[in-house]
Amino acid sequence: MNKQKPGSNMDLSALDELIEEIIVDAYGDDEPLWAFLQAIEDETDLPASCFVMGEPVTVTAVDYDGNERRGLKATCRRDDGSVYVLSLADVVWPASAAGVHHVAAFRRWLNIEPYPEESRQSVRSNQQKRMMNEEIDLDKPVDLIALVVTSRAVRCRLLESEQIVTLNNSRHRDVVPGVIITVVAKKQWLFNGHRYLSGEIKSTRIDAKALTLVPLQLDPLGQWDPRDEYWGEAERPVDDWAQPIINYGSRPRFEMEQVIPGEDPDDPFSDPVTQSNNLKNAGDFAAALKILTDLCQADLRCLDAHAHLGNYLFDVHLPASIRHYEVGLRIGELSLGEDFNGVLSWGCVDNRPFLRCMHGYGLCLWRLGNYDDALQVFQRMLWLNPSDNQGIRFIIDEVRMKKAWQDDDY
Repeated sequence: MNKQKPGSNMDLSALDELIEEIIVDAYGDDEPLWAFLQAIEDETDLPASCFVMGEPVTVTAVDYDGNERRGLKATCRRDDGSVYVLSLADVVWPASAAGVHHVAAFRRWLNIEPYPEESRQSVRSNQQKRMMNEEIDLDKPVDLIALVVTSRAVRCRLLESEQIVTLNNSRHRDVVPGVIITVVAKKQWLFNGHRYLSGEIKSTRIDAKALTLVPLQLDPLGQWDPRDEYWGEAERPVDDWAQPIINYGSRPRFEMEQVIPGEDPDDPFSDPVTQSNNLKNAGDFAAALKILTDLCQADLRCLDAHAHLGNYLFDVHLPASIRHYEVGLRIGELSLGEDFNGVLSWGCVDNRPFLRCMHGYGLCLWRLGNYDDALQVFQRMLWLNPSDNQGIRFIIDEVRMKKAWQDDDY
């Protein structure tokens, strides 16, 4: 079969002739699929840079397993290194790619648009992809946002850029998703279309503003009135922590937006955080942690993932635990601003991830002996959630008196 040169789109009659040429000796429902597979394998150059729903991917293989319903399948690799398989009909071949007309013939045979719109934008998209993989200037320190942390490497995003890179460095025990890493890089290279760095981690920091995230929304829920709260038996004096809250009077009440990537709001059993907890309770800690780290990679604003990661490490590695909590806390604070004076009631379910992060952060500070900072966090928690569903009123006096943490304190 003669190779068709890529370029402008073939008209429909020419595509019909190409289809006839491909399946001339194929009969039934199964043989045409084998024929298209052979033609596409012959004419395309794999791996090929393509698009799925506008996202650049690398097609590494096209195959057919004999299932007529599934048809031809394409193995695709994203820029972050993840691999998945989907229908070849869902993959858009750039107009300049070898074999594009044979893929278009297959699409027309399926009675779908042979040359979808994305293929006519391929030049611009390829330029964008090249920019995403352009070399990094190693003459100065490189700032990276940690997204996924493993024992040997950290998948990151360049600060103030969408470029994904993997940092090969095993000395990053206290790095967690959302932390900004400053690296003095010594080497960079490409492997399977993905950029890697090696070098020395000079510093790490938590700077939620620098992450350029969209703040979580605050939904106003009317006024909170201290007169509607229960402050103890009438004959007993009000606790010292509660009196300033009561004296201040009514304040606006809000519910913070909760982000859980992959959750189906119509399916109560689809919550990935709940799935992670179930796996943890069943003893599968690796799978439980993977769900949470995947949530952070999908959206750093998933505060409940940060909170539960902190919980997992609280008794294992306190420096990483406090960082998980603080990242979630600081990201949530982006929504509050510096002058926020409202109420975030625990009774509003979507406020709980933020309050969990704050609680865990305060407990870590207490455990580390940072009493003044812990006291400030706990006082803030009582101000935000005067109902105190997390029991801060039972420990705040011990923190104020700088009593050392005991394992039975919480």
